Amino acid sequence: MAHCERASKPLLQCLQKTYTKGLPGLQLQSTRAFQSTALAREEAQTETRSQPFYKAPDPATVSHPRLERKLLRQGVAPIGSRRRRVALQDSLNIPFEQLPYQCFQEARKILVADREEKLRDITSMREKISRLEGLSTEQAGGEQVKKSKLRAMELHLEHLKIQADINDPLVKKKFEDGLGDMSKPIYRFLADRKWREYRRKILVQRITQMKVIPDVIPHCEPTLDTKLYFGRRQIQPGEFVDSKLSTEAPKLNVQMFEAGEKLVTIAVVDPDVPNVETDGFDFKMHYLAVNVPISAVNTKVDLSQLSTESQVVFPWAPPVAQKGSPYHRLAMIIFEQKESKPLDFAAVKAKETARENLLARALESRYQLKPIGAHLFRTQWDDSMYEVMKSIGYADAEIELRRAPAERLPYKRRNPANMR
Repeated sequence: MAHCERASKPLLQCLQKTYTKGLPGLQLQSTRAFQSTALAREEAQTETRSQPFYKAPDPATVSHPRLERKLLRQGVAPIGSRRRRVALQDSLNIPFEQLPYQCFQEARKILVADREEKLRDITSMREKISRLEGLSTEQAGGEQVKKSKLRAMELHLEHLKIQADINDPLVKKKFEDGLGDMSKPIYRFLADRKWREYRRKILVQRITQMKVIPDVIPHCEPTLDTKLYFGRRQIQPGEFVDSKLSTEAPKLNVQMFEAGEKLVTIAVVDPDVPNVETDGFDFKMHYLAVNVPISAVNTKVDLSQLSTESQVVFPWAPPVAQKGSPYHRLAMIIFEQKESKPLDFAAVKAKETARENLLARALESRYQLKPIGAHLFRTQWDDSMYEVMKSIGYADAEIELRRAPAERLPYKRRNPANMR
């Protein structure tokens, strides 16, 4: 009897805590809390926590800003929001698909049935595509008709693949945690939608307000999410970059939202080079590379590591701005090569011999390129610009540009003929 009282005492305490909250705040208590053996999660944590949490913070549960910065310096990004990471510190670590909520589980049954229906549609569409591919050109009604039908069916098949997974809570959780596989259509679709909601709008605003369009290229509809890095610092579109930081070629993260691989041409143009003789501005090509491969999973492009024998036409030239001149816009344009076929590097190298006044729009028409991505940063005279000019051998480093004085109004001029 004494043993029964001792065993029931924790149960009574648990029930009292539950009922004191009232019925509206009633919470389900896990039956695992009454087990005498330790949870597998607790055993795993005791085994893996050989170091204090502040020496090896967990990206899924870190919540202190200092520890978050420590992870970011190590190249590891915290997972999800800080509020969510704080909540996970005291959670029971139940698998997401096994959450003990009846409404959630009933909704998952509906989603599973809908996904099975979409999978049947995908199988049917693949059979139709295979049958159409097996037909001859005459049976299909002509080569052009066959190609258009195949293209329409393939697009519909990709749409069905997205619809089969778009309502899956596990897919959304993985995407929000940054763990999505970009080789799958659903994650490319979600990433493209998120990019178009904010980042693309900011990019288009910058390149239109700062007149990159039409000064550098006549038009551009970005379809790539381009991120620019100088060292470890990410540069936002239109941001000023210190002259010392821009002496080395930047790195790119070019996210494509389509399947397959593309070959692109990358050009960095300065349209604001002062010309004192003409009282205007000239163009200068600071970087030009062709035949650069990108894909949805291959996103890293280091401009300093591209091949000088088959890709780099003009290596990186540090941007400079003379004292007294307005800021310079450095526009980075990513062109898609026609049918993603490689360009003849030797012919391009022989044709393009001078950086000065080499127009991006001329390259676009000469090699049948299509602009699909853009970025922009700015440079201006700063404390270290003179040292940078000297290090690269800039000829006019000693010259300071000054605006010509405005012409006086007629009634303010001194005219000796009228004063007699």
